[in-house]
Amino acid sequence: MRVVFMGTPNYAVEILKELVKHTQLLALYTQPDKPVGRKQVLTPPATKEFLQKNYPSIPIHQELEVDSLKKYNPDFIVVAAYGKILPKEVLKIAPSINLHASLLPKYRGASPIQQALLEGEKITGVTAMLMDEGLDTGDILGYLPTPIAPKELAKELFERLAKLASKLTLEVLNNFSIISPLPQANVDATYCKKIKKEDCLSDFSNAIKLFNKYRAFHLWPGVCLESGLKLKKVDLFASEGEYREGIILEILEDESVIVGCKEGALKIERVQPPSKKEMSAKAYLQGRRLKVGDSFF
Repeated sequence: MRVVFMGTPNYAVEILKELVKHTQLLALYTQPDKPVGRKQVLTPPATKEFLQKNYPSIPIHQELEVDSLKKYNPDFIVVAAYGKILPKEVLKIAPSINLHASLLPKYRGASPIQQALLEGEKITGVTAMLMDEGLDTGDILGYLPTPIAPKELAKELFERLAKLASKLTLEVLNNFSIISPLPQANVDATYCKKIKKEDCLSDFSNAIKLFNKYRAFHLWPGVCLESGLKLKKVDLFASEGEYREGIILEILEDESVIVGCKEGALKIERVQPPSKKEMSAKAYLQGRRLKVGDSFF
């Protein structure tokens, strides 16, 4: 089975590992190296790093050129978090199968895992889809659902869905000839946007919503207040109760702080003030001489 793989982040690496083991992987197509961190160090995509370290003989392309892709003459093109919508010319080369991290048609788009957490979903999964020219609109080839734990974070969910996606990939490839593609019910479709740095901005109006935002965004862009204070480690303390937004309710022995919301309360364990290092919530209060009954921000 001759396969070309298109994928970029860590989510795609698990699928890439299985393809290398169980198919004839002809080439990897991924995004260009990008500057990362404060020092803007030029960093290759996770898929490129994996291949260069473990399978250096497999060609890597960081620009999508249709003519070069045609020369591989693949049986399948497998796509997972590649970062671009494939043009019609590519879709004509071979059946193109996308592994999307949601149960389509729910959460089409760039951030399905984060969106599921933002919405407090109790179940999600991965979908194998026969790609067309739309945004995650192609016919369904297979699903693998999974429950979401009440306090599961994006990092854990990314890792788990990546493993499910790698399993589903092989199932679909091995059974492709007997699968009857299922059209999506477009009337039920929902979409999620590309996450931006400014999406970190949060408030203390609702404890559940802020906690879900932390679950979704703890890797990036994080959760921050208008003051610039970053909430680095947060837990849900109470889903009910009415308090003044941001009031300090209790300072605990583990150096965390209970903060009230208009609805519910949060346990804040770690914070990072602007231009300072991360610290315990208690240390932050001490530095600002704040006490129970004061405003946290």
